[in-house]
Amino acid sequence: MSEQPSICHKCNEVIQLRIITALGKTWHPEHFVCKDCQCPITEASFNINDGQPVCSACFVSNYSGICHGCKRPILERTIKAMGETWHEECFLCRGPCMQQLAGSSFYEHDGLPYCRTDFEHMFAARCGNCKAPITENAIVALDAKWHRECFKCKKCKTPITASSFVVEDNQPLCKACSD
Repeated sequence: MSEQPSICHKCNEVIQLRIITALGKTWHPEHFVCKDCQCPITEASFNINDGQPVCSACFVSNYSGICHGCKRPILERTIKAMGETWHEECFLCRGPCMQQLAGSSFYEHDGLPYCRTDFEHMFAARCGNCKAPITENAIVALDAKWHRECFKCKKCKTPITASSFVVEDNQPLCKACSD
């Protein structure tokens, strides 16, 4: 029993010498060409678009996205975030830590991504008492924001939970201490 001859996918003729097998088909080397520029693909690796081979140069210029971080073409895994496309290694916190954010939650400020720690340190409102970032619900009073546990009576240091209080030297006083 003889083996079936290989037929070129492009010209439908028998392939006698060198053969390229790619995309589940066989080709004469000169017929395995880029779908865009029609030049033979001689690289060991190639790209695919719509099921057809594309050389690296055409893929970069015609199909790859441009990384928002480094402005270079993206040829591997991409991150889609904040309406932009990024290399995994370019999607970084823009705060002091500069850690990669791929696969983790992040915060956005002025179009840039930040990890939670750097975002809170750099942009979160600060408590009127302890000056730490406020990340949960806050009390807004006396032209400031306060952690619930930090909004305390100036004299007895008890947290003020009533909706009314007295102000002395721009500091809250509970009803008991103001009498």
